[in-house]
Amino acid sequence: MGFSIGIVGLPNVGKSTILNALSGAQTARAENYPFCTVEPNHAVVPVPDERLDRIAELTQPEKVTPTTVEFVDIAGLVREASKGEGLGNQFLANIAQTDAILHVVRCFAEKDVAHVEGELDPARDIEIVETELLLRDVQMLENRIRSWSKQIRGDKSLKTTLALANRLLDHLNEARPARVFPNRDSEEARRLFTELGLVTDKSVVYCANVDEQALAADNPHVRAVRDHAARRQAPAITLAARVEEELLELPPEERREFLASYGVAEDGLAALIRGGYEALSLISFFTIQSNQAQAWTLRRGAKAPAAAGVIHTDFQRGFIRAEVIAYDALVQYGSEAGCRTAGVVRTEGKDYEVQDGDVIRFLFNV
Repeated sequence: MGFSIGIVGLPNVGKSTILNALSGAQTARAENYPFCTVEPNHAVVPVPDERLDRIAELTQPEKVTPTTVEFVDIAGLVREASKGEGLGNQFLANIAQTDAILHVVRCFAEKDVAHVEGELDPARDIEIVETELLLRDVQMLENRIRSWSKQIRGDKSLKTTLALANRLLDHLNEARPARVFPNRDSEEARRLFTELGLVTDKSVVYCANVDEQALAADNPHVRAVRDHAARRQAPAITLAARVEEELLELPPEERREFLASYGVAEDGLAALIRGGYEALSLISFFTIQSNQAQAWTLRRGAKAPAAAGVIHTDFQRGFIRAEVIAYDALVQYGSEAGCRTAGVVRTEGKDYEVQDGDVIRFLFNV
């Protein structure tokens, strides 16, 4: 599994339609009323990567396996979801299980599709959802602080944790998400955040869902989403869920031309994955072995043993070294054998930082 993205937003913003379109299957019901999605719908989607396709052309493996992204369609949040409105507590718990959040914002007006707030206002809609996510974290942290305050009498080691938790609570109460908490990357903070699983600590990709006419155009609704994303230092994408559904009916060779007719160069899946990789600081590396070419997802900055562990924990535990070929070198010389002859196969050890596009063979001993 590559990574998971929870699709959130108000009801009737197009979340289920987007999931249906991106997964290529009707895995979620798209109806014109709130809470048509009650249980989270899942879809595991291959990540398109032209580099993997090129590697397969060069090496002719029997099997080609892309990395994947799992989309989780979370039912629409409403005001006071953190208090249980609209089954809010259940839905907020589902969000906590994902790696990142795709916040879908309705940027289209349509009389036949009701808006739960009565009128179109992307900035207000974003605030409603983000407030509920923030309140969920506040409530959970308050409960944990009360519990730790009782335990500290018999466990003085909780003193540091409790002090940090109170500073975090003050931060959240100032309407600031956990992901921008000062010293977020300190060892103590990492331990606390791992234990808490705060939803406002997750990376966010903002998605303006527009109609066909606005897909390539700039308008106040899309600008509102983009401006908010910029303030949050988060990626923002624009897609039209209806157009994505239409793409499913076309053969691959006609899709680019169809998109070009709307003035766009890439489909929503490509834009979404690009945003997800950016938000989570992810890269892809490749392996060619056992007559299989495969792509894998890794955090940017990770070392070679961690990359080996993505494939199998035994690879990481018994890591000896990695033989690395840059993707461009593989394309230039045409094969692993050609790269060896040209002397461009590098031997790297435990401190090697894996680069996006690396083709790696791991040597290990268990």
